[in-house]
Amino acid sequence: MESLDELLRQAEAAHGHLCPGQVLGVRMALAGLARLGIADPRGVDRKRLITYVEIDRCATDAIGLVTGCRLGKRALKFRDWGKMAATFVDLASARAVRIVALDDTRELADELYPHLEPKSLRQLEAYRRLPEKQLFREQWVRVEIEPADLPGRSGERVVCQRCGEGVNFGRFTLVNGEALCLSCARPELRYWKPAEE
Repeated sequence: MESLDELLRQAEAAHGHLCPGQVLGVRMALAGLARLGIADPRGVDRKRLITYVEIDRCATDAIGLVTGCRLGKRALKFRDWGKMAATFVDLASARAVRIVALDDTRELADELYPHLEPKSLRQLEAYRRLPEKQLFREQWVRVEIEPADLPGRSGERVVCQRCGEGVNFGRFTLVNGEALCLSCARPELRYWKPAEE
């Protein structure tokens, strides 16, 4: 695994800028990998890891970069909970660790580096240098991963009997004997609405 500084350079290049969230994401991923004993997540260990992220912010890009987990590889799972947290799951051992960024580190950054302006520079410096125990809370957890959610699996494909769109990985439901995609079965839950409405 590359050094923290090298990973931060890569995260900055991939994300477009270096911000406190990127630093937290890199450090969070490194901590998760260390706890699980995964040394080469983008190489020989690439099929051992699934990562759940709980926020759609800068840290998520950094976590994906360090772990090699991607949505398209089905190894990065997104749960929109608005929390600066991630769970790292070792498929080989079934061990999982959830790591949460502590909120009080923002105030700690202000105390440690009051001379740096703007506030984001104080956070960048603190998040780079603080020990993990001051940045994160860790918890060993259990994650039940359904076979359909494993990386690389292609799964069954069904055509929705209402809209005609293909649905992968069992993401359909039976309604009155019809196989329907989730957006046809529960249109009130769609994130989109037809423009004609």
